[in-house]
Amino acid sequence: MKKNGIKSEVKAWLYLLPALLFLGVFMVYPLFDVMIYSVEEGYNSASQTFFGYGKYNFSYVLRDTYFLQAVKNTFILVIITVPLSTGLALLISVGLNSIGRLKELFQTVFFLPYVTNTLAVGLVFMILFKKTPYTDGFINLILSWFGISAVDFIDGPYWAKMFVLCFYTVWVVLPFKILILTSALASVNPDYYKAAKVDGTSPWRIFYKITLPMISSMIFYLIITGFIGAFKAYSDVVSIFGTNLNAAGMNTIVGYVYDMLYGDSGGYPSYASAAALILFAIILTITCINLMISKKNVYR
Repeated sequence: MKKNGIKSEVKAWLYLLPALLFLGVFMVYPLFDVMIYSVEEGYNSASQTFFGYGKYNFSYVLRDTYFLQAVKNTFILVIITVPLSTGLALLISVGLNSIGRLKELFQTVFFLPYVTNTLAVGLVFMILFKKTPYTDGFINLILSWFGISAVDFIDGPYWAKMFVLCFYTVWVVLPFKILILTSALASVNPDYYKAAKVDGTSPWRIFYKITLPMISSMIFYLIITGFIGAFKAYSDVVSIFGTNLNAAGMNTIVGYVYDMLYGDSGGYPSYASAAALILFAIILTITCINLMISKKNVYR
């Protein structure tokens, strides 16, 4: 019996070995490599030399105006889009769940943007909002119907550009959240609703006391993944505002890391590594806070 148990354990580890090797090569090793780069002061990528080890890279990044602007943009994007997209997805999912006929059709329609290439969607948003010498753009045309003057959403004021970015982000993430929440609502035991209706419970109280607690685990899952996804935003911003995000004032933390590696200010892997670790610390902290909150508020 003991030999059989040892054989089974060895076999299990052999099955896990390819995955462990993959994680080690592509996740664990790069993480340690980034940590080493982040403390190497005066690193020269051409000669592969540096002056010594210290905290200068972190202090430089935290004083860099481009990085501070990227942090500001990222936090605004996260704070606005994550609660807004989750709330809208919940409302739409509840509405879809209450529809009898054509329910599957509406679910498919709402899910279609999710299977569309995000860069293509970003270019469409740029065309819709962009003001050119020949036209004010489709969105400004709609605004003119209500007597609102044209706004340069792509190259104009900061609030207008941030509005486009938040609008686009909500649009992109909404289908996935609707799919998850619709599935979660379908898994709620209908006997709870029947019992509540027999007692004469109002629809709002049913939603607050039954629906929300029963799908709270999925809501917190979407909030956590939403935070992580929003903090990693970069390619979407490029598709709308172009590659020179620093000039547009719309760079993100991931964009700053990329610029330090390959952009106009590229060739500084130590600064990029320091910024990446700061981003890692921010995401880890917010994720831990969310998990602590979910332990007290999630129905299990």
